[in-house]
Amino acid sequence: MKKLLSAATLAAATLLGASAMAADKPSEVQIGITAFLSGPASVFGEPAKAAAEMIIEDMNANGGIGGVPVKAHFVDEGAGGEALLAEYRRLVQDVKVDAMFASISSGNCNKIAPLAEDLKILNLMWDCGTQRIFEENKYRYVFRTQANATPEMLSTVLYLLKTKPDFKTIAVVNQDYAWGRDSWAIFSTALKAMKPDVEVVAEFFPKFGTPDFSTEISRLQALRPDVILSTSWGGDLDTFVRQASQRGLTDTSTLVLPLAESSLERLGDALPAGHIVGARGDHYFLHPEKKDDAAFKAFVAAFKDKTGAYPIYPVFHISQALSAIKGAYEKAIAANGSQWPDHEQVVDAMEGLTFKGLGREVTIRADHQGVEDQLLGTTIRADGYNFAVLDNMMMFDGDAITTPVGQESIAWLSTLNADFMNSVKAEEFKH
Repeated sequence: MKKLLSAATLAAATLLGASAMAADKPSEVQIGITAFLSGPASVFGEPAKAAAEMIIEDMNANGGIGGVPVKAHFVDEGAGGEALLAEYRRLVQDVKVDAMFASISSGNCNKIAPLAEDLKILNLMWDCGTQRIFEENKYRYVFRTQANATPEMLSTVLYLLKTKPDFKTIAVVNQDYAWGRDSWAIFSTALKAMKPDVEVVAEFFPKFGTPDFSTEISRLQALRPDVILSTSWGGDLDTFVRQASQRGLTDTSTLVLPLAESSLERLGDALPAGHIVGARGDHYFLHPEKKDDAAFKAFVAAFKDKTGAYPIYPVFHISQALSAIKGAYEKAIAANGSQWPDHEQVVDAMEGLTFKGLGREVTIRADHQGVEDQLLGTTIRADGYNFAVLDNMMMFDGDAITTPVGQESIAWLSTLNADFMNSVKAEEFKH
């Protein structure tokens, strides 16, 4: 009788244990996504939101993550820093989301990274570019699922030197805030290291949101630099290029625009042929390796049907973040004997993870920085498009142009020289 009771008790305990483990599997994987959904920067946030909705719908139609559907909660970065942080806390502490994707703004990423660490929530920096976060701090819960500013700017310098090696003078027109200043510091440091004879003839930092660039354009027309760099983005970049084109500046200087892939369609005929454009990764609706792929073409067509526009780099970035979170869960589930993992196991799975969104593969390094290849090209006018597209494209390997783990970008860039430029090979593609 005692043996029978013991066996019955053990069987009951086993059943209860199995039920408890099954109950640990949630009904949803909940993700909070911050993006600019109002204001001028919504030209990035709204396309990313639309893409996230499309990708999540497709993910859920194909089993979600480990058989669990995904639910997204969107937060408007345009509401301001205090509102953003308050909503971030609410989603983590009250809604109890499983992960956060934050943010577009580098300033917001700087604020959110330590908050995520305090809250012990997995945070994927899905779009912001500041290189300082992982160079100046160590985090357990914070990861970046794309490149940072250093490979974005260094690849731009390399493309410029490889395609226009004889230029002598350069000027810069950047937004006057952290991104504008930091991206110029990276670009100018790399440029001086590899082409020390270049002359910087002007540095302009107009106020963020400036509606009139006539003062800067007049001065640039007088100086006639060979090259004009602008790492501006969104409405500021669009306004500058339109006014520069109207005044004829695009006929006398080569514009170098590392973020302009996102502006091509909006600019229409304001951006003529012959100017250099970057894609913040290998992000381009006519991706030279993907444009004939059936799934890629279907996504581009569906996105255009949904939004009326072609996908731009925030769309690619959000696709990478969603691919990363799915990959981390699947890696953690496999490591957990096919059982649903806890939060810390998912965090552990992010390190060393390789994943792919709409472009090439991205790998998370030991310092939690994503390594991403970089695509640049020169504008041309082509049949079928009422805006500039890219030709003479070059793809730079992310490993070669990303600051080594444990080093700071400015110090590392200062050690480069012309030999480095010659050693970095680029894959070349035509339109």
